[in-house]
Amino acid sequence: MHTADGGSSACPDAARQQRLAEQLIDMIPGATTLRVSLTDPTQTWPHPHAVAKDADGARVELSRTAAKTAARWVLRVWPEADWTRPHTLDLATATLTRSDLVAAGRGR
Repeated sequence: MHTADGGSSACPDAARQQRLAEQLIDMIPGATTLRVSLTDPTQTWPHPHAVAKDADGARVELSRTAAKTAARWVLRVWPEADWTRPHTLDLATATLTRSDLVAAGRGR
């Protein structure tokens, strides 16, 4: 399993991470990834924020409450991640990766 910084290691919390991914799949039908950050575009101070996308990369609409709740759940399950940068959670694999590393891996 990959760590939040893009490396690989065995994670003792893998079952907890997988359960969260399954809960998010149920909570946000059609979503395959969730981008989580502390930068809510509607706020001036840091606030948990999430953006869901489907398999085609199209945005899945979330209510403000759902976006904040999902982000908080992810922040709590991966407290060791560097939350000064956004991260992307792959819901199928329960893998959290820094968003800039995800983009670099796709050749952007």
